Amino acid sequence: MNQNGKMKALRKLRPERGLELTEVDIPRPKQNEVLIKVKKRAICGTDLHIYNWDEWSAGRLRPPVTIGHEFYGEIVELGGEVSHYKIGDIVTAEMHVVCYQCYQCRTNRAHLCENVVILGVDGDGCFADYLTVPEMNLWRVPESIDQELAALYDPFGNAVHTVMAGETVGKTFLILGGGPIGIAAVPVAKAAGASMVILSELIEYRTDLATKMGADYVIDPTKIDLPEKIMTLTNGEGVDVVLEMSGHPGAIAQGFRSIKKDGRYSLLGIPAKPISLDLAKDIIFPGINIQGINGRKMFETWYQMDQFLASGKVDLKPLITHRFKMEDFEEAFETGLSGNSGKIILE
Repeated sequence: MNQNGKMKALRKLRPERGLELTEVDIPRPKQNEVLIKVKKRAICGTDLHIYNWDEWSAGRLRPPVTIGHEFYGEIVELGGEVSHYKIGDIVTAEMHVVCYQCYQCRTNRAHLCENVVILGVDGDGCFADYLTVPEMNLWRVPESIDQELAALYDPFGNAVHTVMAGETVGKTFLILGGGPIGIAAVPVAKAAGASMVILSELIEYRTDLATKMGADYVIDPTKIDLPEKIMTLTNGEGVDVVLEMSGHPGAIAQGFRSIKKDGRYSLLGIPAKPISLDLAKDIIFPGINIQGINGRKMFETWYQMDQFLASGKVDLKPLITHRFKMEDFEEAFETGLSGNSGKIILE
């Protein structure tokens, strides 16, 4: 630990585009918290929004704040009353800090907490040398799992939650959007028994990566009529499940034209602004089952992630396509914004 009590941190200091790598005090763990020396961090789509300072970021963040919420590291200090972890443990964490007192928390739906604080958004996050996290939010990484993959548990959890939100065995899946979460959903759906997994994406780098990760078909919707192709592949019935990972209005509309009657439509992607739907045609008459997916179930999804990775049925290693030093964060973020990447690790 730095003798002067200082550390480097990547922070949003002002309400404008960009970030700054600066020096701040190393935080001290409070009661029931631990101090973690961060080993590796991963860039999330949320971090890209914050870097760009778009409409969502301007409405949510209150600078200055250290960003980042995907990481793994080593516990180096314990706060008072920490009882289930020790110094030297390798951990990652659920960065949604919940109240455990609201209706949602007390009825086993903590991922929908009414008073959630997201570290890296509402409070200081992991793009720093150290961070503090409540003991309740820690997740010890099994020794059988590649430690670097622990930095991906947050987005991987989104993929697992979305796939596993309904029946999977023997079902046909259409994934809309080939970002890292959409691509991660491909091997999860296959491991969970999907009979066919189709992914829609227009960036060639990501279509190649989706194929590498096991998609049966990868379709560029700017070159091929997606709903028409889906009907051909499913004998005119449509897919059983649509996983919407893009937030793009055009993709969302294509999903409704590609789904079987009484199908499951699980929405994770966030549209930039309100969209319009034909409720009667798209949802009511075909009896579509719509689900909103938020984060990860605490902590059911985490156990599922461990099992998928430890069994070897899901290999996330190809999803990591770039690694940068923290000092090179601008190049890292511009690479992420280009779309020509999978997950990007900051060392």
